[in-house]
Amino acid sequence: MQVVRNIVFDPRMLPGGGATELAIAEELSRSAADIEGISKWPYAQIGTALEVIPRTLAQNCGANVIRLLTELRTKHSAKDFSGSSWGVNGITGEAADMNQLLIWEPYCVKTQTLKTAIESACLILRIDDVVSGTRSKKKQ
Repeated sequence: MQVVRNIVFDPRMLPGGGATELAIAEELSRSAADIEGISKWPYAQIGTALEVIPRTLAQNCGANVIRLLTELRTKHSAKDFSGSSWGVNGITGEAADMNQLLIWEPYCVKTQTLKTAIESACLILRIDDVVSGTRSKKKQ
């Protein structure tokens, strides 16, 4: 019922099968190349972290993970964005166009997932900063 509710309020859909995560990871790696200094590392690491989703899908399908992710990265690196809807076929474990398979995910669910992940990472970093600050005060 909640999925239907989400689609009624926001009918935008994104390709499933890890295609969205791979497209975001590809764009982040392109953006990281243009950034100078240490600010480029968070972009690269978030892109790497997003590739966990298609990697896990490929592992669950019993596919050759390295070969499949290499093929998907090649498709997603096209300059005209023609391969941005390619992801992991959950049945065969092969690369497939999610537009042809009609595998979609609600936009609002995907954005909320990404927001929650980033907020959680920031919270963990804040907690780590507080804990490391109290340890150094105790030593003094």
